[in-house]
Amino acid sequence: MAVFLSTLDQMGFLFLIILIGYILNKTKATPDCTASILSKLENNVFIPALVMGTLMTDFTVKKLSASWQYLVGGTVVTAVSIVLAIVFSRIIVKDKYTQNIFTYGLTFSNFGFMGNAVVKALFPEVFPFYLILTIPLWIAIYVWGVPSLLMPENGEKRGLLSNLRKMINPMFISMLIGMILGISGVVKYLPDFTVSAVNTLGNCMSPVAMLLTGMTVAEIGLGKAFSKVSVYVVSVIRLVVMPMIFMIPLVFLPIPKSVSLCMICSVAMPLGLNTIVIPKAYDLDCSTASSMALVSHIMSCGTIPLIFMLFELLI
Repeated sequence: MAVFLSTLDQMGFLFLIILIGYILNKTKATPDCTASILSKLENNVFIPALVMGTLMTDFTVKKLSASWQYLVGGTVVTAVSIVLAIVFSRIIVKDKYTQNIFTYGLTFSNFGFMGNAVVKALFPEVFPFYLILTIPLWIAIYVWGVPSLLMPENGEKRGLLSNLRKMINPMFISMLIGMILGISGVVKYLPDFTVSAVNTLGNCMSPVAMLLTGMTVAEIGLGKAFSKVSVYVVSVIRLVVMPMIFMIPLVFLPIPKSVSLCMICSVAMPLGLNTIVIPKAYDLDCSTASSMALVSHIMSCGTIPLIFMLFELLI
């Protein structure tokens, strides 16, 4: 019951903000360019601040040396998720752009905003270690996920040089700065107001992303948002199939329960929000991504408690 209520509370918060974005768009209470401006703020300010704040706090020598098992677990989750996501997305759809959106969504769940809230509420004793475990996921997002899957090619032939150019963006640069500040310990000598500013801006990422979701759903219509069969297929794979693929081996492997729990938490969350905010900044179609966010977050109200119940029974 605690799992269900915590999930329901988080869902209520998310969907209230989606509803506000939907109403703002439908009533024309904001200018037509609002979604575009918000998406640019997300890409250039809020997401970089979130990444920097996470890494400069958790990417420290002390935490990394004491939590190597969690880093290994996060690396395994990242590598296996990438392979599974590529295979599943190629089976589900043939259109390259939609395939990239599905690949990103299946590789990276909403392990940050949603995952942090659920783990902190339900398993506070492992929350600091959960943050360590998700570091490889954050790195993979801004080294591979964003530049390779969500940013437009602009007529360039995809290759190593093209991907390297795309990596020079605010999100990747903020990741490097956060890692340097964390591993060097320099963050301890920064004025408190600078750290507070970074953390506060980072906290804006998810609420603004949900506003964008509501605005995008308003543009495509609720009927269309709920009518895409492929979105339901991807959501079931993300919320049920992939957690079970990870859970079954964990039953038999000699891995500490806390590490296994963090691994399952990172893959049991709904589809992430970057598939909306990043393409939107480049005026790309976000209708499928918005449907994914809406459907998967609704479904997760039931699937997250189910997955955690199975975890307790099996592991």
